Amino acid sequence: MKIRDVPQTGSVGETVTYQSRYGLIRRRKVIPRDPRTGPQLDRRTAFQRARSFWGTFTDEQFLAWNTLARTRQTHPVLGQSSDLSGYELAVQVNVHLATIGLPMVPTPSPVPVFPANPVAGLNITNLGGDVSLKLPLSAQPVQYILVFGARPQSPGVSYVDHYTFLGLLPDPEGGVCDITELYLAKFHLLPVGKRIFIRTVQQINGWRDLPQTISARIPAQ
Repeated sequence: MKIRDVPQTGSVGETVTYQSRYGLIRRRKVIPRDPRTGPQLDRRTAFQRARSFWGTFTDEQFLAWNTLARTRQTHPVLGQSSDLSGYELAVQVNVHLATIGLPMVPTPSPVPVFPANPVAGLNITNLGGDVSLKLPLSAQPVQYILVFGARPQSPGVSYVDHYTFLGLLPDPEGGVCDITELYLAKFHLLPVGKRIFIRTVQQINGWRDLPQTISARIPAQ
């Protein structure tokens, strides 16, 4: 339920408090269901590999990660953030690499300057019941673009919290990338009238840009 209280986050006893887009929320603490899906297991495997990899570094490599980490900030919580540790930064970057099948790195690469995300929108067509999802590009992608998707939503929904990694952006044809197969491989259905949310993230050498979210409705035939 929504409450009036001082800003806070975390769990106490049997309750959990967190800040949502609608205000401060408090609910009963429950143990989340663990379906152990393929993507979940892949993510956990990548995380364990990155953690173990940290223990193989030399003192010079530890120093390089720790020095760079002092220039990076954690995600703000209740308006406050702090420096990352070298361990946190190294695991983060190497999980990003391992997630898409790239080799992990023992030393950090320079933080890249990301160009504007070239994904220019989401075009959904319905030709005789054959629905397709396509992402037009305004420029050639640099290195990798990760594509995330949410389950089909009601048309009036304007915000979604939970996204699933669909895969890497396919090669464009005529400046357009078809992500229909990526989406259907995860969610299986494209119901007419529903709203589809797609999130894209640029990745360079294990560093990720801020996500870009786009959505569109599935039209009738």
